[in-house]
Amino acid sequence: MPINSVEAPHFAVVILTMGQRPADLRRAIDSVLAQRGVSVDVVVVGNGWQPVDLPVGVKACHLRENLGIPAGRNAGVSLVSGQLLFFLDDDASLPDQMFLQVVANRFAADVNLGLIQPRVVDPNGLPAPRRWVPRLRVGDPGEPSPATALWEGAVAIRRSLFEVIGGWPADFFYAHEGIDLVWRVWDEGFVPWYAADLIVNHPVIDPARHEVYYRMNARNRVWLARRNLPVVLEPLYIGTWVGLTVARVHDRAALKSWFGGLREGLRVRPAGRRPMKWRTVWAMTKAGRPPVI
Repeated sequence: MPINSVEAPHFAVVILTMGQRPADLRRAIDSVLAQRGVSVDVVVVGNGWQPVDLPVGVKACHLRENLGIPAGRNAGVSLVSGQLLFFLDDDASLPDQMFLQVVANRFAADVNLGLIQPRVVDPNGLPAPRRWVPRLRVGDPGEPSPATALWEGAVAIRRSLFEVIGGWPADFFYAHEGIDLVWRVWDEGFVPWYAADLIVNHPVIDPARHEVYYRMNARNRVWLARRNLPVVLEPLYIGTWVGLTVARVHDRAALKSWFGGLREGLRVRPAGRRPMKWRTVWAMTKAGRPPVI
């Protein structure tokens, strides 16, 4: 990978894929290798797939079975060097060659900044879904703000902070691992930031297309609470999402799957419980989203 300066910020880049979108994967890789003003150490993690035909210098990590999204991302971290980590999904890409340099400059300028999520833009101009803007009151997607949730497809974080947090919650497999990560960034005293002026391209895709969507969504909501919240807030968070789901979802099969996941979350204890401090609850409340919704 080209290095423009011996002083250039160094990024450890993890690109996750299942090998099912080769053209998209190559676009993602090329957009990282085209970055200017930084050096990059890149690994492609194949979740149940052996990465092949990679550009020279890009590392491959073959996971023999699909370990899920968060565990797959975690698997790549130790294989690349750099004090700044950047996670990119294989169907996302960076349209601006200065993207990572701007990210590095912002980390350098603000010691309290822990994580950056860029604004997500569909390359074909489709409207951005609400879930792409990581705050309760979405408003104008072009307005920056602290992040109280997370779109996980393009995320920059300090490596030291990522290691203290314990990485992505591996047991989640799919859904809500970004909220878990953001809550723990807040709890370590850092601010996760939605940088609306930084753009990443990603197509609009319905997450409910996945067979496990409703079950994982519910189970991981419960696990979020059980891993991260003070005991008195756990039932408030879970109860809020039970009410919202019943109000929003009217398909019987979907609701059956969702409540099956809810029961699983209550029956199986997640690993790594670390209840957040009350000052974290207050900080997130001031940022616009108390951790009960």
